[in-house]
Amino acid sequence: MKTLISKNALQLLLTLCIWVIYNNQVIAQSSAKTYSIPFKLTSQNNIAIRALINGQDTVSLMFHTAANSLTLTTEAISKMKSPRFEGADTVKSWGGGENSSRYSKNNLLQIGKKKWDHIPLWENLNSGPGTGGKFGPELFEGQFIDIDFDKKIMTISNDLPAKAKAYTKLEAEYKDDMLFINAGCEIGTEQLSLPFLIHSGYAGAVLFDDTFTNNNQLDQKLKIVSEKNLKDSFGNVLTVKRAVLPALIMGENKLNEVPAGFFKGAIGRQKMSIIGGELLKRFNIVISADRKVVYLKPNGLFNLPYPAS
Repeated sequence: MKTLISKNALQLLLTLCIWVIYNNQVIAQSSAKTYSIPFKLTSQNNIAIRALINGQDTVSLMFHTAANSLTLTTEAISKMKSPRFEGADTVKSWGGGENSSRYSKNNLLQIGKKKWDHIPLWENLNSGPGTGGKFGPELFEGQFIDIDFDKKIMTISNDLPAKAKAYTKLEAEYKDDMLFINAGCEIGTEQLSLPFLIHSGYAGAVLFDDTFTNNNQLDQKLKIVSEKNLKDSFGNVLTVKRAVLPALIMGENKLNEVPAGFFKGAIGRQKMSIIGGELLKRFNIVISADRKVVYLKPNGLFNLPYPAS
């Protein structure tokens, strides 16, 4: 009888030990799939992150929500030893131009302790000031992206952060590696809704597409405050008019007297409207793993005055 009890106790103890080890492994694996990336918010409203290329070359990269590949500027490449380029191809920029770009097929990218193997990279002329290139959400495919501008931390995880329950939930569309949400614009006596590209690489607040600009006569209905030249990643020059949008509504969040830009007279070149870094930094943001939802919560920068045009 004593032997039977001893054997049963031993079997139970062994089962318990296996259960504890298994659960510790599950917890460790779950924890390993959640990691945080510190970033710097630049004076141009860009998210800048330190990275290591091929274990040799350190570079500051811009996290660009409308980018679908890793790119490095010509200037940054000139200071590096590791990239090896196999050829060149024609690519399009958001400014509308077609440009030739060198590419390198097989690279190692490291951000913090996280590494990505066999990453292709492309050459660009420009990136956000103070950065030597950019990358986009494709690195975090199938994962939630939590951007906390208060703490200057980006957290990547497999699960929706619990805090997102207190955020405004907006339906999104992810198309051709670009993320869009609908927002309302108060123009004159009308409130017009249209899709906006979430574009963290654009320093400004709002940029309207050419079709919306011309159909709604924005140059007549909005107060124009200035004009400015912009350059895209390949140096194409675009002249933008600066205006004041009476209000922009994103879900439950309303922003008043918002700086807005548009290209008067251009037809079809600026094909999409954009919400840029000047507005994005005013929210803590969670992007769903399937890119079908964007969660927003006003943060400590929400009431920050807009810069003079």
